[in-house]
Amino acid sequence: MQLNLTRPIVFFDLEATGLTIGTDRIVEISILKLMPDGSKQIKTRRVNPEMPIPPKSTAIHGITDQDVVSSPTFREIGKKIASFLEGCDLAGYNAIKFDIPVLAE
Repeated sequence: MQLNLTRPIVFFDLEATGLTIGTDRIVEISILKLMPDGSKQIKTRRVNPEMPIPPKSTAIHGITDQDVVSSPTFREIGKKIASFLEGCDLAGYNAIKFDIPVLAE
């Protein structure tokens, strides 16, 4: 399928410590950025949530506290991610109800 883009589109997915938007934290962000010229950029980054990852969450995404202990916090990488997303349309599975609100928090 050929996309006729006028702006970059970003498909992204978050893994988190849980499903509560106001209190749970990001443990991984994956981004696929498609440019109007057909080129793409992919970034995946683990994030230290600064809180324990519950075993129920680890059972779903497979990310443990040890996997993120030396990763940067979102506070440390948030501006770079915002810059990477600037000017892009956003897309993703469950993005409206979960990923975008968690990213905004």
